[in-house]
Amino acid sequence: MTTTDSATDRATDSPAGEAVATTHVDLQIEGMTCASCANRIERKLNKLDGVTAEVNYATEKARVEYSPAIEPQLLLDTVAQAGYSARLPQPRSSQPRPPARNAGRDAGETAEGAGNAGNATDDSASEDSAAPDRVESLRQRVVISAVLTVPVIAMAMIPAWQFTYWQWLSLTLAAPVVVWGAWPFHRAAAINLRHGAFTMDTLVSIGTSAAFLWSLYALFFGHAGMPGMTHGFEFSLSPSDGAGDIYLEAAAGVTTFVLLGRYFEARSKRTAGAALRSLLELGAKDVAVLHGGVETRIPVENLQVGDEFVVRPGEKIATDGVVTDGASAIDAALVTGESVPTEVSAGDAVVGGTVNTNGRLVVRATRVGSDTQLAQMAQMVEDAQSGKAAAQRLADRISGVFVPVVLVLAVATFVYWMLTGSGASMAFTAAVAVLIIACPCALGLATPMALMVGTGRGAQLGILIKGPEVLESTRRVDTIVLDKTGTITTGKHALVSATAAEGVDESRLLRLAGAVEDASEHPIARAIAAGARERVGDLPDVSGFRSHEGLGVSGLVTVAGGVAGGGAEDNRGDDDNVVVVGRPALLAQRDMPLPAELVRAMDDASGRGQTAVAVGWGGRARGVLVVADQIKDTSAEAIRRFRELGLTPILLTGDNAAVAAAVAAEVGIDPGPDTVIAETVIAEVLPADKVEVIRRLQSEGRVVAMVGDGVNDAAALATADLGLAIGTGTDAAIEASDLTLVRGDLRSAADAIRLSRSTLGIIRGNLFWAFAYNVAALPLAAAGLLNPMIAGAAMAFSSVFVVANSLRLRRFRAAA
Repeated sequence: MTTTDSATDRATDSPAGEAVATTHVDLQIEGMTCASCANRIERKLNKLDGVTAEVNYATEKARVEYSPAIEPQLLLDTVAQAGYSARLPQPRSSQPRPPARNAGRDAGETAEGAGNAGNATDDSASEDSAAPDRVESLRQRVVISAVLTVPVIAMAMIPAWQFTYWQWLSLTLAAPVVVWGAWPFHRAAAINLRHGAFTMDTLVSIGTSAAFLWSLYALFFGHAGMPGMTHGFEFSLSPSDGAGDIYLEAAAGVTTFVLLGRYFEARSKRTAGAALRSLLELGAKDVAVLHGGVETRIPVENLQVGDEFVVRPGEKIATDGVVTDGASAIDAALVTGESVPTEVSAGDAVVGGTVNTNGRLVVRATRVGSDTQLAQMAQMVEDAQSGKAAAQRLADRISGVFVPVVLVLAVATFVYWMLTGSGASMAFTAAVAVLIIACPCALGLATPMALMVGTGRGAQLGILIKGPEVLESTRRVDTIVLDKTGTITTGKHALVSATAAEGVDESRLLRLAGAVEDASEHPIARAIAAGARERVGDLPDVSGFRSHEGLGVSGLVTVAGGVAGGGAEDNRGDDDNVVVVGRPALLAQRDMPLPAELVRAMDDASGRGQTAVAVGWGGRARGVLVVADQIKDTSAEAIRRFRELGLTPILLTGDNAAVAAAVAAEVGIDPGPDTVIAETVIAEVLPADKVEVIRRLQSEGRVVAMVGDGVNDAAALATADLGLAIGTGTDAAIEASDLTLVRGDLRSAADAIRLSRSTLGIIRGNLFWAFAYNVAALPLAAAGLLNPMIAGAAMAFSSVFVVANSLRLRRFRAAA
């Protein structure tokens, strides 16, 4: 049975020393609600002979390696037996996917909005829209539950608002919250129970149900339903039968708070596959194929190896290939990180997704579909995301122990009070107090409240944090790897200097060279023209413009009083009045060699990694113009702030070594006296090499943050322990990252790490308080000294503490 196009064969060694081929596949898992779900699926799969599985709760995928003797259907059935649903991934080709596996109605209904997951179609559009629909459904559940819960809590906590029969209004408002709002928890708890598992859903479901059912008992069979009943607080630790108390605010409040936490979690996971889609969408959608000299536009997925296709100026190259006709400059910055466009002509290789800036090209396709460099980069991002362990929240990590202990304690409490002869009412009251005091009200707020305040403050500062799982790495990061183009530099070329030959006015040099370059579409030409116009004003007209392949441009410039400056020395024939701008070789063809001072200017620019062009007219070289990718004004300050945070900066770029060294020296990236990393400038690396550099640093024990903005950085951003994307960059880099810096100011990367560390500290403080309150109060509840009303008050106080503690993040300020 063929699994998917994404499956690959590997050779492993058997105990006998024989090579055994294995296949790997990434199963899409549905129905997980916490980290313990992922652990249970992983254990089930790993019990199969010949299977090695790793389940990632954050990406909701199971990466499975299995021997050929195992049918993929067995993997799907095993996941179904654990209480969840699984299906094979969609191939990237145009072939239809295998049908989704309906792993059972129970498993498919475990997650919010996943009740029809097993019967869902395999259309990619349906799959893409499913996640937003689930998040929207959960958001509606949170909003409606919150609207109903607020008055219930207010009436219970403020005796002055307890009018006659207020308790019946509370019941009317709380019932939909506990039944409908908490339905995902009740459903998941029931399904998990049938599979012998306990999660936080179990505790939420039992706790809210117990509080609600006891409230019904007190209202209909106790004293709580009497007219004029008030709900005061009794802080005396004395046994009570609880027949006059209702706990509707506890049941509704717990439901709403935990739903809020689930909503923030689901929203952060909604865009898990967006990085891959951004990479794949970078390519062209259709292509003009040549057949017998006639162009025919076809969808790019129908392109075959060997087909020749036309690429016009401004169009993306559809796939990897070799130029067979034409010459142009290719802008590969988004794919390779190369800041300077590359000149190509017949015989040169080109990469799909790059942009043809000028000139018509005919390209023969050499690789298509999943074999292209762009598709391989997408696969690297997917591999990095699947292999990166998700940071699990403390509540999830201990839920496997905490939940069963609480349930056992509640049962033991009930049995104890029954055996002491205190009666069923007293026994049930104490047991309910145990469940209510243990309900994770503060736990439900601990992470989302701090995250909400922290991310809100971050957004004001131009920092976007994707979710709580991002924060764990920020405290441990000790190395920060920086891309160059678009991160440390602006990513745009600009005219930085002009050197005029002896006797030549610099303004005239700029005016004439800028006029000729203004007629070209080449990025370097546009930079020269823009710089010249900024310095000398309007540029003169050009006639007879010509582009010389791989060498430069020329044209006849008309100025006041003549051509090419109009001086008598310049009027030496029509050809001598042409202004030539380009490589020294182009000027040499016109018998205009560069004098010594201009040669030195060219060499100095080359040594700094800058691009220099020569200018000549009237039979002699007149000057040199230097163009470079400008360093951002704030980059040096950002490097200093990284060092203050204890981070070692490393420059990692696809540009050449000279450019990288010059940029590093200007912004202050060097080993320094206190670092153990000797190589702080790594240049001329391909996208795959960037990933390997990150992995090498990690293997050396470094905890690595990566800052980048291009498609070529996406895989490295996903591989790093912490990925930070410049918001002015590509969608692929932003979606593959953990933090996004909206302003494009590198200093905000330092602020992002500080804010993340502060937010993580608040979350840990919240979690500590929530658990400490549970640990301290559970014995009192079990001893019958803490009635459910006090339990509800204590739970409310713990929530107030969590909120107040989280609000401290509003005072966070960016470094001056």
